[in-house]
Amino acid sequence: MFPLIESIQILDGQPQNLKYHQYRFEASYFKMFKQLTQIQIKDLIEVPDEYLSGLVKLRFLYNQTNCFCQYIAYTPKIIQHLKVVRDDTVEYNLKKTDRRSIDRLLLKKGQADDILIVKHQRLTDSSFTNIVLYDGQTWWTPKYPLLHGTARSRLIDQKKINVADILISDLADFKTFKLINALRDFETIMAYPINNISL
Repeated sequence: MFPLIESIQILDGQPQNLKYHQYRFEASYFKMFKQLTQIQIKDLIEVPDEYLSGLVKLRFLYNQTNCFCQYIAYTPKIIQHLKVVRDDTVEYNLKKTDRRSIDRLLLKKGQADDILIVKHQRLTDSSFTNIVLYDGQTWWTPKYPLLHGTARSRLIDQKKINVADILISDLADFKTFKLINALRDFETIMAYPINNISL
C-alpha cells in the first residue's frame, strides 16, 4: 500500500533535519512515480502529546496519492559486531518498505549484530545504516552506499565526514567505525574497533 518511507527523528517534539528528508522524498517520489510532488512533509507532522519528549521515530509512509505518519518511541540498537556479506546484485537505491533484498542478506550475519554489505569489492552499508570509518585523523564514508542516507548527506555537507571509494581490502587502514542514520546521531553514537568487522 505504501511502497516508500522516510524515517525521521523527532526529538522532544521537534522534527530533525527535515530539509534532507524533504529533498530525498521529492527525488524518490519523482523516480518512483515519474512526476513531481508538491507535498511538504513538515505540513503533515502533528506529533501526538505522548511523543512530545524524548527520542521518537516518525515513519512517514507514502505512495503516489497518500501519506501516513506513524510515531514510535525509539532507542538506538547497540551494534558492536558486523559480518561482511558479499552480493554484487543487491539494490536499495530508494528507501522502500519492501526490504526483502536486504533481509535475505541479513540471514547470513551469524553471531554478529548486523552485516556490512560489500558490492563489487566496495563497502556499501549495513542492513539499515550508513557506515563511517576513522583512520586516526579523518572520518570517511563509502562513495557508493546502497542508500544515500539523510544523516550521511548532512554530515558530508557539514564537512564532518569525507567520501572515498573504499574497497574491502582497505578495511585494515581504519581504526574504528560508527553506524549512522537519521536516528543514530554521529556525535553521540559509539565507535567500535575495526576488528569488530569479521570477513
